[in-house]
Amino acid sequence: MTALPEPPQHPWLTVPDHLLTIEEYSALGETDSGFSELVEGRLLMSPSPRPRHNIALGSLYVQLLPQLPPHLMAIQDVDVDLELAPSQEPGFSRRPDLIVIDRKAVATADDEDSMLKAGDVVIIVEIVSPGSKRTDYVTKHGEYADAGIPFYWIVDIADPISLVACHQAGELGHQDSPAATGTFTTTEPFPLTIDLDSLRS
Repeated sequence: MTALPEPPQHPWLTVPDHLLTIEEYSALGETDSGFSELVEGRLLMSPSPRPRHNIALGSLYVQLLPQLPPHLMAIQDVDVDLELAPSQEPGFSRRPDLIVIDRKAVATADDEDSMLKAGDVVIIVEIVSPGSKRTDYVTKHGEYADAGIPFYWIVDIADPISLVACHQAGELGHQDSPAATGTFTTTEPFPLTIDLDSLRS
């Protein structure tokens, strides 16, 4: 009987043997393992986005930039400490598709070599992928509300492209506006217009 060969060992697939704090997660740095988020101390793997997802994200980013107030900036695909647990306990970190955040907070995080904090984020945007629908509409909806994120936008690129704008409503958590299609216009948290149909080109 011939023995089967041992599967190759890849050090980058090593999973920690305990639940991670935010500091421990941050210390992992950039890896090629696909681990990109932390929920209750557990590493989550995220698949690479499809081209249509990235096209929509790029178009949204370009439309946002000229409409941002001077004290805010937009950043794509960056870790955010949701601050849902004390620093010594298993933490929560998400990597939204896009955030709008105070410029001073970004400078402070750079100076301190620390992760961006939910308390400094004004808007979080997630673009729905085929495998992320429940996560974006339910799981992250609750987490971002618990983290005190003032505005959470869910962009669904299935036809017709839509945007659900959720806003913090105190003890009620995030309250959802009806899904916008065609053009999304708002005055909160600042005057803004997004051509949703252009996210497909």
